[in-house]
Amino acid sequence: MKTADTPQDARGAVVTFANRSNEPLHEKAVHEQLAKRLAALQGFAFLGEYDRSVSYPRQLYFVPSGTVVGADQARELGLESERDLFGGVVPHAFIETKAITHPLVRPDADSPIGWSRDFARRVTGGVLPGYSAFSLRDAREAGRRLLHEGALRIKPVRATGGRGQERVTSDQQLDRALENMNEDELAQYGLVLEANLEHVTTFSVGQVRAAGRTLSYHGTQRLTQDNAGQTVYGGSDLLVVEGDFDALLSQDLPERTRLAISQAQAYDEAASACFRNFYASRRNYDIAQGIDDRGRACSGVLEQSWRIGGASTAEVAALETFAKGAGRPFVRASSIELYGDSTVPDGATVLFRGEDAEVGFITKYAMVEEHGNP
Repeated sequence: MKTADTPQDARGAVVTFANRSNEPLHEKAVHEQLAKRLAALQGFAFLGEYDRSVSYPRQLYFVPSGTVVGADQARELGLESERDLFGGVVPHAFIETKAITHPLVRPDADSPIGWSRDFARRVTGGVLPGYSAFSLRDAREAGRRLLHEGALRIKPVRATGGRGQERVTSDQQLDRALENMNEDELAQYGLVLEANLEHVTTFSVGQVRAAGRTLSYHGTQRLTQDNAGQTVYGGSDLLVVEGDFDALLSQDLPERTRLAISQAQAYDEAASACFRNFYASRRNYDIAQGIDDRGRACSGVLEQSWRIGGASTAEVAALETFAKGAGRPFVRASSIELYGDSTVPDGATVLFRGEDAEVGFITKYAMVEEHGNP
């Protein structure tokens, strides 16, 4: 077994950990850059990608590409708490997906081991109308119920950036959308059927606990067109404060922003209460506010992310800014993703700019504004 070399004065070491089935070049490169910066913030060495064949003489801090699934894998990596990683640990695979957001269509509906009915009860009122289904039969029933109230949206739970979703307005369209579903994947991970909203604003609310600091933030997501012309995630603009969600709520905020933060906080507390062996140092929640088919204003958490994500470039930039001191009450930090040829503004921190085999030419950078008004 090889032994890793670390600087004598390093208190620990940071490693990346590729634990998703697909690792696009642009994401892998960004994760490495952020891991190096997290190492510098903590006075740790950076040792590259984790290698199971290497004996590491120092405590490791992991930056996984995905949520770590299962107590066995966590123990194998030496993970004991949120202090050991930038991301999260869940006991079962479906818990890291948007499937946990909604209840089952009926009490005896199919569900995986570890399903929490209590979680659905705790977040009622803080999520949009919808159901999670783990079989085609339950998905059809859930879809038909929702169609009585208007259009719905079918969401594959493992897709990211809004990809793979379909708006459904009739029973026939529902049947067509479900006919090619992989039933084994459906049984393991589930499918979300949720009320469709128009004129949507998507808020990002989150918290990072790293480098001896707790930061909380709210912001909005921006959309952009990818190189195929699809509308996808294009970044987040965040207002970041030092402290927990209550510190964030102490700011002078618009009511719709305050509602989004409160819904995310309730979701976060429910997850910690309902899922044993769950912990996370990076917690991000998407909250949609818009109008349903009956003209009603709606607001609710769509999903969670307990892994390094699109907003993490802004999160780490904010950590670095607070680490400099100067008593700032808050900072504004943005993550930006642009496809095709684009201009990078002065002062930006570029984390990736180049050709990616999966998405084409893409640029990812972060911006920080240290002063201003909330």
